[in-house]
Amino acid sequence: MRLTPASELEARCKKLQALMEPAGLDAVLIIQSADLFYFTGSVQQGALYVPADGEPLYLVRKDYGRARMECGLREVHPFTSPKDIPARLADFGHSLPQRLGMELDVVPVALFQRFQAALPVAKVSDATPLIRTVRAVKSAYEIDIMKDAALQVDKVYQRAKEVIRVGITDLELAAELEFVARKEGHQGITRMRAFNNELFFGHIFSGVDSAAPAFLDTPLGGMGVNPSIGQGASYKSIKANEPIIVDFAGAFDGYLVDQTRVFCIGGLPESLRKAYADMCQIQERLKEIARPGVSWGALYDDCHHLACELGYADHFMGSKGAQVSFIGHGIGVEIDEYPFIARGFNEQTLEENMTFAFEPKAVYPGLGAVGIENTFRVGGQGLKNITFSNEELVIL
Repeated sequence: MRLTPASELEARCKKLQALMEPAGLDAVLIIQSADLFYFTGSVQQGALYVPADGEPLYLVRKDYGRARMECGLREVHPFTSPKDIPARLADFGHSLPQRLGMELDVVPVALFQRFQAALPVAKVSDATPLIRTVRAVKSAYEIDIMKDAALQVDKVYQRAKEVIRVGITDLELAAELEFVARKEGHQGITRMRAFNNELFFGHIFSGVDSAAPAFLDTPLGGMGVNPSIGQGASYKSIKANEPIIVDFAGAFDGYLVDQTRVFCIGGLPESLRKAYADMCQIQERLKEIARPGVSWGALYDDCHHLACELGYADHFMGSKGAQVSFIGHGIGVEIDEYPFIARGFNEQTLEENMTFAFEPKAVYPGLGAVGIENTFRVGGQGLKNITFSNEELVIL
């Protein structure tokens, strides 16, 4: 079990503190699991109190013993409820905050109200943009873990070439590939931040199912095994001459990567073969223009414009009427982090060591979908691949 080094945790908290004064915050209170893991190295139930100046205080309700073992911060202490917070703050010399940041994008209202009642003098605002800004730029430690996750998804890719055959169902294929990933240390949980967005190991589907839209904010959805899931692999049997999508999220030691490869048995119709080549061309365009300082929205606009020029206005990033307005998403502890390669994000720019997945895909209802996806790191002079499996269309 790899524990996050204390030096990593301290550096992350200091980066957050550096953003708090310009934002007018006296403190930030963090309670969501993904953010707790990032800033404490643990997901034990509790709250991390980060003052604008001074030592962070991790207050743990359950389980304190595990938190003390897993967390490298100096101040880790038990508490029983939000009502304890004022006394605990006083114990460590902290005055009650007047201006408090919380993760208002994810904290349930009832829980928010409990913390607000415990700190009635605090004016609460959303600290999520600050937290996500800190998390967007990865350390060498984080990037090394993501490289391990990329090794995991390459083994999934290699196994897919061995087990895909006519007659196997999408669900059976998913089970084979998930088994490989699990043996390679996949943590099982694939965290997404957006409300009601859930993901298992990824999306594996074939033929017409690969073009089926779903509720998720993703270009591909799939039918799933029942309406309570409404996405992913179904009981559909794989046939020859249809696209087989393996869109798989590797997950290792808390960090994710995202990779999509397309397989087929025998071959594909010329329209889909051309579409696959064109999606790879859009990825190459991204590599040409993505540099530190380029806005997220500009990358989207340029690549979307190329897709339209190539004839995919009604098929790019979803079927007509179900298209999404992004081509890429930041990735790390969660699958939907900063940066967003998306429409309208024109003020935010790439920074060195940001990591994101880029996934140009073409969707044809009744026929299927094709596309490519890789996870990249922003280098000083351009993008560096983290995922690395062969990008050629796999014809079995």
